[in-house]
Amino acid sequence: MRPRLAIFGGTFDPVHSAHLLVAREAVVQFGLSAVLFVVAARPPHKRGAVHASYAHRMRMVELACLRTPEFAPSNLEEYDEVSYSIQTIQRVKATAGADAVVFFLIGADAFAEIQTWHRWAEVVREVAFIVVTRPGHHYQTPPGATVHRLDTLAMPVSSSDLRARLAAGEAPPEIPPAVLQYIQANGLYGASPRRGSRPATRP
Repeated sequence: MRPRLAIFGGTFDPVHSAHLLVAREAVVQFGLSAVLFVVAARPPHKRGAVHASYAHRMRMVELACLRTPEFAPSNLEEYDEVSYSIQTIQRVKATAGADAVVFFLIGADAFAEIQTWHRWAEVVREVAFIVVTRPGHHYQTPPGATVHRLDTLAMPVSSSDLRARLAAGEAPPEIPPAVLQYIQANGLYGASPRRGSRPATRP
């Protein structure tokens, strides 16, 4: 059986329940053998807007993926250069093998801007897209792109809101428990370390 992989890129700053729900639904609806959570080191569309280090964000994704065999944390973008999707796609396809079917899992808002991406025409030729959107939401498909819709219920979760709540001393339930403990133990996003928590040895 041909492996079916989906690249799910992002800053994951921090990773939260909406990310995990979308990935689970993609696994079920498209028969994926793996979702690669590719943590962006220096995303071109968010320069200067990353709040936790790459090492911390990578460790949070590792913790979030522990209990789901189909979820695979990926450090393919662990380098100093800007993280371009075309390079990540080519790396995944080179290692996955010629028989692999590779998708790109992406939100509708980001997909709407795909023609602003570096070498976007090559990107749309290299992979099929799983576009996460709300029922009834429409978007334009650029020439040459293969698109599959993943309709999901709206989940009003944003990383910026979670960071603000953490800084205010809250413990947002939208953050997986192991990730929340890591954030608190390391004082990320202005969160105060919880009594009895110890800073993690990694990273």
